[in-house]
Amino acid sequence: MPSLTLFQRTTGPFGAPFLLLGGSLGSNLDMWRPQLPLFGDRLRVVRFDHRGHGGSPVPPGPYRIEDLGRDVLALLDRLGIERASYCGLSLGGMVGMWLAAHAPQRIERLVLICTAAHLPPAEGWLDRARQVRAGGMGPVADAVLGRWFTPRFRAALPARVAPYRAMIAACPAEGYAAGCEAIAAMDLRDDLARVAAPTLVVSGADDPATPPEHGERIHAGIRGSRLVVLPNAAHLANVEQPDVIAQLIMDHVTD
Repeated sequence: MPSLTLFQRTTGPFGAPFLLLGGSLGSNLDMWRPQLPLFGDRLRVVRFDHRGHGGSPVPPGPYRIEDLGRDVLALLDRLGIERASYCGLSLGGMVGMWLAAHAPQRIERLVLICTAAHLPPAEGWLDRARQVRAGGMGPVADAVLGRWFTPRFRAALPARVAPYRAMIAACPAEGYAAGCEAIAAMDLRDDLARVAAPTLVVSGADDPATPPEHGERIHAGIRGSRLVVLPNAAHLANVEQPDVIAQLIMDHVTD
């Protein structure tokens, strides 16, 4: 499948180190808003929407992680960025592993948050894809929200959670379904040994979607990587622990 022109937003001062931010399945680039004020003037940040998400084109599926990775390489080319650090959460982290293994000359440093190199069973993802194509995003929105945030966070801060439910509901059904198919077909375990970029792996201790053992397996597979497990964080750890995540990212990519 040919690469696409991804929707993106670039912020931060000229001359600062570039950082690309890739989001979760069902999200858009606004999921990274909690980090932007905390990055200050230290990073030139490029947030983007995966194909099928947010403002990016929505070609018919199925997609593959390779397709999403080649979209990011095309984005780097379009912006004239030869080499950048990359941070991805969930689906964005899967894309980051593919990029670091298959285009190592383009990735300076790598941050992988609440993600996995292999996430079976495939049939579960294919069932979800069929459900979304048949009924849209509404029927799955609350289930997704339950994986994104801990019950305590949802109960204590409903105003902070509400925009993310709207984000899920607004995700194009075809893009979400095709993203599910990409995860169903994904197996990056053999790619981990090829990742040479200095890598930080972050897991949420309370993440039901990609529990900490997935981060442990990535950490074991990428030589020299560092693993951090955050308490009181589910899948969107960057929303529940915004300051901690921002500091971890900045410390790693500006070291």
